[in-house]
Amino acid sequence: MEKEQDQKYQEKKQHGSKLFPFNIYPCTIPLDFPSVSLHWHKEMELIYVKKGRGEIQLETGLFQGKAGDIFVVPPGTLHALYKTKGSSMEYENIIFEVDFLGAGAADLCAGEFLVPLAAGKLLPPICVQDQEEGYDVLKQCLSQMEDLCASREKGYELGVKAAVLQLLFLLIRKYPSVKEVSSPDREQLKMVLHKIEKNIDENLTVGEMAKFCGWSDSHFMRWFKKMTGLSLIAYVNERRLAVAAEALKKTDDKILNISQDAGFTNLSNFNRQFRKRYGVTPKEYREMNDIS
Repeated sequence: MEKEQDQKYQEKKQHGSKLFPFNIYPCTIPLDFPSVSLHWHKEMELIYVKKGRGEIQLETGLFQGKAGDIFVVPPGTLHALYKTKGSSMEYENIIFEVDFLGAGAADLCAGEFLVPLAAGKLLPPICVQDQEEGYDVLKQCLSQMEDLCASREKGYELGVKAAVLQLLFLLIRKYPSVKEVSSPDREQLKMVLHKIEKNIDENLTVGEMAKFCGWSDSHFMRWFKKMTGLSLIAYVNERRLAVAAEALKKTDDKILNISQDAGFTNLSNFNRQFRKRYGVTPKEYREMNDIS
């Protein structure tokens, strides 16, 4: 029952609109945020590196992303983005729900391709680089999505949908089989990350999380560090700061309320932790993003 409840708590953000759940986000690490901690969601994601360098984690693999690289993140894939020392990385984050392609339709394409894709069983998490065969046509699909979303002329949604379907066709042809990446550790980590997101504003302890997994405190600490590269406290702090940063950009809520909603009980500590992580105060961060 606990597992069923936790599966509800995936990333809540609405990408695009309910009727057209597709969006392109221009991002820069570390200017927009220092990193994106390990997470997963039901949407499919494409990470298209435009300039600079950075590290992209797909499941347990760590890639050195560079300009031109296209990272394919199927639904359910654990992934993260990190800063490379001495570099920044500009990239486009393309996120969409597979259902908008027609996964609910009763036809061969839905049954053979879209439904398995939504379940994370059609394509592997991959990095496509510019020297590979077929790269140029994949890049053309991304460019078409960009241009259509920039112009938003009548019928652009049809064009975007066509470009996404073409890209998926090319990827399926290039990678005809997917290796099963599921494992007990991976599924356990997903449940743990869901529980953290669900209770991000609460006092999460090693003891509580270890009990949730049915393990000893010491075993949980070793396992969590192995799986995420961070201690539980460090990971929770990263997520809380990311939640607060998003709220500072997207809402006009008071900074005190934002800090409390993110799980910080002391405003001075929140300000100090935020400045240490982002290099500016919460107020300055909000002003930089034109949200005051």
